[in-house]
Amino acid sequence: MNKKNEMTAFVVARGEDGTSVQDFLSAKLAISRRAAKNLLDERVVWVNRRCIWMAHHRLRKGDTVELPLRRETTAAIGSRIRVLVESGDYLVVDKPSGLVVTGSRSVETILREQLSSPELVVVHRLDKDTTGCLLCARSSAAFEAAVKLFKSRRVIKLYQALVYGKFESKASLLNQELDGERAISQVKRLTCVKEASFLKIRIETGRTHQIRRHLAAVRHPVLGDIRYGIKTVRDPRYQTIPRPMLHACGLELVNPLEPALKIKAHSPLPADFRRSLKLFGMGR
Repeated sequence: MNKKNEMTAFVVARGEDGTSVQDFLSAKLAISRRAAKNLLDERVVWVNRRCIWMAHHRLRKGDTVELPLRRETTAAIGSRIRVLVESGDYLVVDKPSGLVVTGSRSVETILREQLSSPELVVVHRLDKDTTGCLLCARSSAAFEAAVKLFKSRRVIKLYQALVYGKFESKASLLNQELDGERAISQVKRLTCVKEASFLKIRIETGRTHQIRRHLAAVRHPVLGDIRYGIKTVRDPRYQTIPRPMLHACGLELVNPLEPALKIKAHSPLPADFRRSLKLFGMGR
């Protein structure tokens, strides 16, 4: 095992020729076959710089198998979640990657226990691996009032993204319909190099995977996005991105139950996002 560009790499030996990638990972990492399958399902395993997710994929002598070194593990149940802002019946928390927002083992269940608030409800959605500002309500009445505000599009939602390639425009409006619905994303380029760009995005609508789909449609998919992103790479740096580099950096709205008050929150870039920026010379 060696460390290069934050990757763990193995070369398939003669005696391992014909081994399934699942069994190969299980043996090399000393993990169960189930855990090896989970890695494949996460789309973090690369064979000869091609993303591989089929457990029965057969390896050949000389193949190079790579996967990212992870400095922090996925957020686990029982972890404390940072509260960014509290405003009466509402709070904005800093969602970590690796947690769904509702259901079992979720941001919602952790916060209910952490804050001794059994009625707490998450108001909107962020993808499992998206980090940043997430609005929560302490009661069903507060939740319903906030949902109405979101539906009326009177909430400012800001994101930061690290994407593939050089985004040529300093500012761009992406308005391709998604699933037959109107979808608008305002994109501002913060900095870029030939291989990657750091963007700030304001979304006026909230369609499913809106930012990821809009950016993929203009050939600048979010780095680390296994669903809409690049599947074959030459630059090994792309393989080291541990998750989709999408971060909900800002949230601003009028308090739905106290209109004279404003809720405004900012979430700083998490450590893995900052490291990814530095890979491409855009660290700060």
